[in-house]
Amino acid sequence: MNVTTDLANSRETVRRSGSRQRAAKELCYGLLFASPVLAGYLLLVLVPIAASIYLSFTSYSVGTVPEWLGIANYKNLFSGADPFFYPAVRATFYYVFVSVPLGIILSFFAALLLNQKIVGRSFFRGIFYLPVIIPLAASSMVWMWLLQPDFGIVNYLLELLHLPTSQWLGDTTSVVPTLILFSFWTLGNTIVIFLAGLQGIPRHLYEAIEIDGGSGFHKLIYITIPMSSSIIFFNTVIAFINGFQVFVQPSVMTQGGPNNRSLFYVLYLFNEGFKSSRMGSASAIAVLLFLVIALFTAMIFFFSKSLVYYEGKGEQR
Repeated sequence: MNVTTDLANSRETVRRSGSRQRAAKELCYGLLFASPVLAGYLLLVLVPIAASIYLSFTSYSVGTVPEWLGIANYKNLFSGADPFFYPAVRATFYYVFVSVPLGIILSFFAALLLNQKIVGRSFFRGIFYLPVIIPLAASSMVWMWLLQPDFGIVNYLLELLHLPTSQWLGDTTSVVPTLILFSFWTLGNTIVIFLAGLQGIPRHLYEAIEIDGGSGFHKLIYITIPMSSSIIFFNTVIAFINGFQVFVQPSVMTQGGPNNRSLFYVLYLFNEGFKSSRMGSASAIAVLLFLVIALFTAMIFFFSKSLVYYEGKGEQR
């Protein structure tokens, strides 16, 4: 009896040892194949983040040795010693909290229209997506000329219709709203993602609403929006992240003017680091941007737990 038990225990030990060896071998192969991605992430993401955090506590310019300052760079920002910090924060928050909700709503309803069975549907889908494939710097230049107050075609058409014209990018009150309107020019990606989500909604859910005598409004409220909530959530997160990092449009169209009204945060960061060569201060600005984006992303995730439906889960989470 003891011999049989010992033999069984030996076999179990060998089996477990073999399983551990196979698991270790699979782990080694997995790390080997993933090593290019891991190395790239380490060198291109983690190391720059760590370097930025370190440099944010120093006085540093390209070609010089960093000098430790402690939290002096952050004090200068929050104390108002830098006259551009708070205007950049205000302009960026204004842009983000107006352009993102409006962009999500417009994209969603544009996707609803493009999801209908109409003649030329593919053509209209292509038209909506076309601006995305045009370089943003090029389209910014084109719109800058179209919005010229003296000889731009937009004001010319408004005059023909006997409507009031505007300074558009040249006025402190209209420059940010104009850039918000221009942000809708590049909603093609968001529309395509919404469209893909709408096409994944099961048809039988709409048929059930129709059998119960529901209208198109009921379909929208009780089927389309709840079933698209995960797509709305995804697009909202991406839109907020991109909104806080807007750079090309103000850089090309306004250079932060007039009177710093369109000096958005990343443009301010660029000027501080590459035009003024204050890399230490620019690193502090970048660290604050990272924290703000992380905070807002975490808040969106937190408040979405009870609002977002994930297909296959059978319930909200």
